[in-house]
Amino acid sequence: MSALPKPYQPLVTHIYTADPSVHVFEDRIYIYPSHDLDHDGPINDNGDQYKMEDYHVLSMADFKSPVVDHGEVLHVKDVPWAASQMWAPDASYKNGKYYLFFPARDHDGIFRIGVAVSSSPAGPFQPEEQYISGSFSIDPAVFADDDGQVYMAFGGLWGGQLEKWQTGSFVDEAEGPAPDAPALGPKIAKLSEDMLTFESAPREVVILDKKGNPLTAGDEERRYFEGPWLHKYNGKYYLSYSTGTTHKLVYAIGDSPMGPFTFQGTILSPVIGWTTHHSIVQFREKWYLFYHDCSLSEGVDYKRCVKYAELTYNPDGTICTIDPYPER
Repeated sequence: MSALPKPYQPLVTHIYTADPSVHVFEDRIYIYPSHDLDHDGPINDNGDQYKMEDYHVLSMADFKSPVVDHGEVLHVKDVPWAASQMWAPDASYKNGKYYLFFPARDHDGIFRIGVAVSSSPAGPFQPEEQYISGSFSIDPAVFADDDGQVYMAFGGLWGGQLEKWQTGSFVDEAEGPAPDAPALGPKIAKLSEDMLTFESAPREVVILDKKGNPLTAGDEERRYFEGPWLHKYNGKYYLSYSTGTTHKLVYAIGDSPMGPFTFQGTILSPVIGWTTHHSIVQFREKWYLFYHDCSLSEGVDYKRCVKYAELTYNPDGTICTIDPYPER
């Protein structure tokens, strides 16, 4: 049990948490974060410092109630195909079951995406024997549309290995596009009725500028880097994501979850720490952004803490930019 949640403050302080994927199940807020380990290893662009190996589930009845840590719900040692680095997860509900989707390196060092199942949103989750066939890279984000179709968006550059899949197969030495070439977008696929496989092969999501041109790889203020999230507001689909190297959360709007999406602007200004990863959720009458920073560890990039802030829209559907440190 934690203290009462406060905007812009860590939800929990007894463990390091990051990459919050948040859903409302049974009128309760459930947070599915990654769990940063407290270590003092080296830092590199490949992300070796992010050694996460298990997941906890957090929940709260509302924003005036304590945060509950439901404990460890899945560990890498229990996943037959996984070897290490259980990074940002997401969760979904269908057919009376709850599904936890998670990336991890397989025994060849290649990131894949797995799924584990539970009868409770609080877990524990039982993993499938194999990763999802055709899955790769990191940061699964699962979106259920109004018609019941469920989609998974995923992918991350650099340590997330998205550049290595440009040919459709893993190419270890592959590099990203030239700065003036179209940027790599996240991948998206429809999930099957049983939520355990892709119904169709993943395809790339195209993100355009307001003139209809694809964002370029050198446009680091706007191009996709990692951490996709899909939500729907007033009939429009919103794709939000991290720009990585410029440390912002930004978003684009489209008419289909498969894209294309047109870039709109910034949701969250840079936080303390390198990474930015988030989710957006409606709870009762309001909308909220959940995100992380490194304030709990005084700036250690791989010792992060989950926070939240209220999210508001302008009358035209654009999102008001959030300052993560309003008292500063």
